[in-house]
Amino acid sequence: MHCPRIEIAPQGPSLSRITAGMWRLGEWNLRPAQRLEFIERAVERGVTSFDHADIYGGYVVEDLFGEALALKPSVRDEIELVSKCGIALPVDRRPDHAIKHYNTSTQHIVDSVEQSLSALRTDRLDLLLIHRPDPLLDLDEVAEAFTRLRREGKVLHFGVSNFTPWQYQALSSSVRLVTNQVEFSPLRLDPLTDGTFDQLQSLGASPMIWSALGGGRLFVGTDEHAVRIRVAVDTLAHTLGVSPATVIYAWILRLPSKPVVLTGSHRLSVLDEAIAATALKLTIQQWFSIYEACLGHEVP
Repeated sequence: MHCPRIEIAPQGPSLSRITAGMWRLGEWNLRPAQRLEFIERAVERGVTSFDHADIYGGYVVEDLFGEALALKPSVRDEIELVSKCGIALPVDRRPDHAIKHYNTSTQHIVDSVEQSLSALRTDRLDLLLIHRPDPLLDLDEVAEAFTRLRREGKVLHFGVSNFTPWQYQALSSSVRLVTNQVEFSPLRLDPLTDGTFDQLQSLGASPMIWSALGGGRLFVGTDEHAVRIRVAVDTLAHTLGVSPATVIYAWILRLPSKPVVLTGSHRLSVLDEAIAATALKLTIQQWFSIYEACLGHEVP
């Protein structure tokens, strides 16, 4: 099975519908050659988009990924690189960060991109996201950074992550945004009800979804909420002859905002379960059977 692609906004980047999230790459304990093998096996499956952030792994994940790409530089032209910036962590690699904070100044954004490009061994990012809403975000400073980076060819497209609809609208008044990467799962419905998905659908922009499986809680959680959803998902998985993970991914992909879903594992079987969901369109009633379990009651 091959993962389809989607243009995530008008004249926006084309990403694989399933995107490989790299935030745990540092925990996988893979040698550079094994990291490269994972990238190549993902590409073979049509999963060509890889999601990063400068802070992942305490500012080491992009280096680990770049080490793998350096073994076979031609792979860069087969993939899309997404990264995020704006969070500053107090770690040894950043001794000037006394406390965790946000920084969306022009200089910080530009410096972060330069560091990401160096770490990833590439000359461009396909997509850059502001990682978190910043109470000190100056629209003009972000616009200046984005304009400079686009003009220099260092970033091709821009978006945000974890922004509310109003925050998205405010920034998009100054710069062109193509996506909002948000947390969404049967355990986390906020983007479905707070206008996030409605806004993006009206703009023809696809959301990017992180923690689609609820951080694993959907499979191991013992609280009433998780158990109720798990029973509904397992019942539907048995009926359809697919894995519970595939059902959850398909439930998310059924949304009319056409989301791109991130995975977070080095296991190729996880990618395969997610890719299988791209070919599984739940019926309306199947979709609502899980939604009802999420709510804990039938819809009004």
